[in-house]
Amino acid sequence: MLIAALLALPATAQAMTVAQFLAKVNGLKAKGIFAMGSPDIKLLTNEMKGVAADYRAEIESARAAGRVPHSCPPAKGQAKLGSKDILAEFEAIPLPQRGMSTKTAFYAMMKKRYPCR
Repeated sequence: MLIAALLALPATAQAMTVAQFLAKVNGLKAKGIFAMGSPDIKLLTNEMKGVAADYRAEIESARAAGRVPHSCPPAKGQAKLGSKDILAEFEAIPLPQRGMSTKTAFYAMMKKRYPCR
């Protein structure tokens, strides 16, 4: 439930690395129910909401311009991808590569899950 809330608010102005994102998530998990009032929930939610909005806008822009998009996800709202899936993908990134932005990691995940054929 806590992680599901992470995908509900607008984007942040500054990019976050996968390492920073996972550290915040793990900190919230460690707090359990006491994490509910933490400002980190909003921070993480904003981060992923912004990344997802940027991703969708870039896909739509490429299609509108007649270019092959980065990847070919199902229509908005139809992808079977939840916060647990995103966390699993981020956690699977080797430690030395977790300095990449959440945007880079999300885009790589989407390209792997929804390649254009």
